[in-house]
Amino acid sequence: MSTINAVITGVGGYVPDYVLTNEELSRMVDTSDEWITTRVGIKERRILKEEGLGSSYMARKAAKQLLQKTGVDPDSIDALIVSTTTPDYMFPSTASIVLGKLGLKNAHAFDMSCACCGFLYALDTASGLIQSGRYKKIIVISAEKMSSITDYTDRQTCVLFGDGAGAVLVEATEEEGIGYQDSFLRTDGKGLPFLHQKAGGSVCPPSHFTIDHHLHYVYQEGRNVFRHAVTDMGDDIAEVLQRNSLQAEDVDWVVPHEANLRIIEAVAKRAEIPLDKVMINIDHYGNTSSATIPLALWDNEAKLKKGDNVILTAFGAGFVHGASFIKWGYDGASVSENK
Repeated sequence: MSTINAVITGVGGYVPDYVLTNEELSRMVDTSDEWITTRVGIKERRILKEEGLGSSYMARKAAKQLLQKTGVDPDSIDALIVSTTTPDYMFPSTASIVLGKLGLKNAHAFDMSCACCGFLYALDTASGLIQSGRYKKIIVISAEKMSSITDYTDRQTCVLFGDGAGAVLVEATEEEGIGYQDSFLRTDGKGLPFLHQKAGGSVCPPSHFTIDHHLHYVYQEGRNVFRHAVTDMGDDIAEVLQRNSLQAEDVDWVVPHEANLRIIEAVAKRAEIPLDKVMINIDHYGNTSSATIPLALWDNEAKLKKGDNVILTAFGAGFVHGASFIKWGYDGASVSENK
């Protein structure tokens, strides 16, 4: 009897038109292109500036492109999962809004909140649902409007973040040699003091005080986050390689969370992976939280070949982290560009 596995069969993406450059940021806060580029490797980021639009708008754009590229029947979609730290509303779920806009008639939808690890955790969840045999096609989207929780008076954090969304179609397959192979996901649980949004939840609801004191924005202690991110992502890659009897030279691509270029370089060094095997797009998108990995796949789809050994790794607030091993399911170069 054949084993059912899950495989990514298509990638879609969306980034807003507005480009926020380092030069423009240097007119907003005490910073410079050299300072930003040297410390985080970012030259520009995309920002969703249109009033009344949130993460669901970008998620819908990415998903519509995905459906067009793959040609899949929307009525055949069984589930839609959205990972986001910046939902449109506290409720209902952003996924329910996206599902309604797409007109999916036979799917259920839900959100996942795992900070910058959201795509990794959502993909693992989708793969498990498909491997159970109960589902055939699931759309996984990561969508983040990080500009909505970025304090543009804080030069330590405002240079980091951008907006965007990436989507993948995950399908059932019985073909050997492709699809989801393994994942190693962990939550430290001790990261709250170092990376969080102070207000807006049930512990500290919105008030005049929280707004006046800029408590609805990202708070980060960069040194602690940097150290944990490098250690955890590097070790998680090593764990996945060891569990699957892989050597560094067997890896075709590593797709890391794009938090900071120095973090990416340090993770690659720790895992002994050459930098030319690492997908990097932080220079032109910035840190889009959970959307960074699917956006990197979208940007580099043409480079991916069927059967490629691809390692995904991420780290986020919580501290949540992990790595996944997939064998890519199709030749990306054969897919017409539609961005």
